Amino acid sequence: MKPLSPSDLGHLSLVELERLAGDIRAFLVEKVSLVGGHLGSNLGAVELTIALHRVFQSPRDVLLFDTGHQSYVHKVLTGRAAGFDGLRQAGGMSGYPARDESAHDVIENSHASTALSYADGVARGFRLRGEVGRRVVAVVGDGALTGGMCWEAMNNLGASPDLPVVVVLNDNGRSYAPTVGGLAAHLTGLRASTVDSSVFENVGLHYIGPVDGHDLAALETAFRAAVSMSRPVVVHCVTRKGKGYAPAEVDDECMHAVGVLDPATGRPVARGGETWTSVFGSEIAAIGAERPDIVCLTAAMPGPAGLGVFAARFPDRVFDVGIAEQHAVTAAAGMAMTGLHPVVAVYSVFLSRAFDQLLMDVALHRLPVTFVLDRAGITGPDGASHHGMWDASVLPVVPGIRIGAPRDAVTLRTLLREAVDESSGPTVLRYPKAAVGQAVAAERRVGSVDVLRSTPNARVLLVAVGALAADCLAAADALTARGVPTTAVDPRWIAPLDSALVRLASEHRLVLTVEDTASAGSLGGRLAQALAAAGSDTCAGTCALPTTFIPHGNRDQLLAGYGLDPDGITATVLERLDLLGERIGLRPAA
Repeated sequence: MKPLSPSDLGHLSLVELERLAGDIRAFLVEKVSLVGGHLGSNLGAVELTIALHRVFQSPRDVLLFDTGHQSYVHKVLTGRAAGFDGLRQAGGMSGYPARDESAHDVIENSHASTALSYADGVARGFRLRGEVGRRVVAVVGDGALTGGMCWEAMNNLGASPDLPVVVVLNDNGRSYAPTVGGLAAHLTGLRASTVDSSVFENVGLHYIGPVDGHDLAALETAFRAAVSMSRPVVVHCVTRKGKGYAPAEVDDECMHAVGVLDPATGRPVARGGETWTSVFGSEIAAIGAERPDIVCLTAAMPGPAGLGVFAARFPDRVFDVGIAEQHAVTAAAGMAMTGLHPVVAVYSVFLSRAFDQLLMDVALHRLPVTFVLDRAGITGPDGASHHGMWDASVLPVVPGIRIGAPRDAVTLRTLLREAVDESSGPTVLRYPKAAVGQAVAAERRVGSVDVLRSTPNARVLLVAVGALAADCLAAADALTARGVPTTAVDPRWIAPLDSALVRLASEHRLVLTVEDTASAGSLGGRLAQALAAAGSDTCAGTCALPTTFIPHGNRDQLLAGYGLDPDGITATVLERLDLLGERIGLRPAA
């Protein structure tokens, strides 16, 4: 597809615009099928985005996408079609708006329900700075409206009748899963014209719609009408997720985000082995069959979070609250107060949105709620906003919390059962977005710590956190072969710190924790403090991720780039031994 800019759209006829919409759909299917990405949401937003760029003059007018995964068409129309060859690849184009890519991208928004607050702030800033004539548009999905921030923003917009913000409601009836709750029912009523007034009008915004989100002429008319009002306006656009691509229209949940696929059939080109998510899904369903007190909550992603099997077997014990993590956590606390044991299954990065609720609503009351955090550590192509690298650094400050990091499928099942058996406070399990890999057996257990590889006269102890156990074992073998006897252990529970781990560490000259979390607040830092407090002369270090925003790319490549692979771990140990003057008798690498 030739490079496009918003100015190219102004002279096109309606027929030419419709042809362009078809070309963009074909282009997206071709490119996304090669590298993976968010397909269904973008196919449904083609005409809507074309109409926006016809009516509004980006970047003078500010276009905000909530969530940013529906911005692919916006990228095509702002000169970035060539970037789709490297979409979500290391060094390539982001799958979300990115400020360093284009002046047309104002917010790097991949978390839902925030754009209305951004719009409120930008519009007020323009007014205070005297920047007259700059218009602000927030494109928000109906799924995002299930998040509380949207309603906090609308409460403020509704009280500001002179603030010219256009809210474009892209209503396709879904986020990942079908949109849930009273709002979904209300939007259904608006689409069918069975309600007298909209909730938006009742809080002070003007309402236009519903508008056919695939009718370019109707969309332009509605957007121009909204601009003419110079006040907060909601334009309700009804779209179809996956529009124009039969596999996506048939299966709009699976086609929300895809890997590499056959564009002719929509089927994945290759299927991986058993995933961490699928292991959790089968085990929580087995536990649910044994324990009627187990209930599960999730925030708009029962399938991606692994609750499909449980939901099929126990539909009355699964609660999808929409994109509302704060509500999910406090509702779980309420359920725990009645004697249930709730399991909250969310992506690692999204639990950060409910930290206060975990701290004050769950932990303060010492309630038995289990949090299962998928996509922990490096997630890969979704980039900085999705890497789950913060939970294991932040959550240990919560009093009474237990945090587990399983190393394989067997350990995941075991730790999950230990977690739901806990009755004195919250528990957390974290695992990555990846295939599980082979089981890693333990030689013995000391306290709650599994000794994976014991080496006589070991000077170095590697503490393998979670899925990095196999890499640590490979590094331990390489070090031992080079004359650096090395033992490797798996703490299983990384918080609170097990005294047995401190004792094991104190028996070695160097201890290095290997963990895919931010270095600040890591297990290694806490272990170093404990060793110092015990008067140990063991040197403790951490092989972890830098406390920075890490870009998108292949998971394995990113881990290797930050030294979290066998070669990197080995090199870090040797560097630390050099600093300690301990590389005596070192043999060359094989």
